Amino acid sequence: MRKIHLLLLCLSFQCFAQEIALVKYHGGGDWYANPTSLPNLIRFCNSTIQTKIKSKPATVEPSSPDIFSYPYIHMTGHGNVIFNPEEETNLRIYLNSGGFLHIDDNYGMNEYIRKVIKKLFPSNELVEIPVNHPIFQKPFSFPNGLPKIHEHDNKRPQAFGIFIKNRLVLLYTFECDLGDGWEDAEVHNDPIEVRQKALKMGANIINYIFNN
Repeated sequence: MRKIHLLLLCLSFQCFAQEIALVKYHGGGDWYANPTSLPNLIRFCNSTIQTKIKSKPATVEPSSPDIFSYPYIHMTGHGNVIFNPEEETNLRIYLNSGGFLHIDDNYGMNEYIRKVIKKLFPSNELVEIPVNHPIFQKPFSFPNGLPKIHEHDNKRPQAFGIFIKNRLVLLYTFECDLGDGWEDAEVHNDPIEVRQKALKMGANIINYIFNN
């Protein structure tokens, strides 16, 4: 029954591949930060890489069966993150079944989210993604890897990942703030070239998910 269940979950991504979701988590972190980010990323992807994603992202809790309807789920915030055992199990099955989780540190998540990732995948190492990985190659080229969008602690931007059978299933973007770059221009007053870098990197992430 478990094998049949997982097969159906994998097939569901083909049926619902045109909607993405924001993760509503517990722990006190502001999961709802950057409210204009995903709608802007969706608009950019639909206009530049010909995706047909629904314009309004869904909101999903880690324990919900609805999570299996979304090929891409996004987490952001500035603070603590807690998953209970039921949520951990559901997320683990989701990611092992073909789902993709992108965690974007909006500044302040790092000390908490690394512990959460280790509990999700105790046997998998969170590794830095090399610059030659496809996620940096197409459709837009980032030869130096993850772009820097906002400065926090004078550290270089880093993209970390969990790989299962050579497939990237969890992406953790650190010291970058992609989500801030996706927001409406007036929110952070970023120059257009900075916002374009963020949106293009986001499009690469979506492209990788829909093609792997």
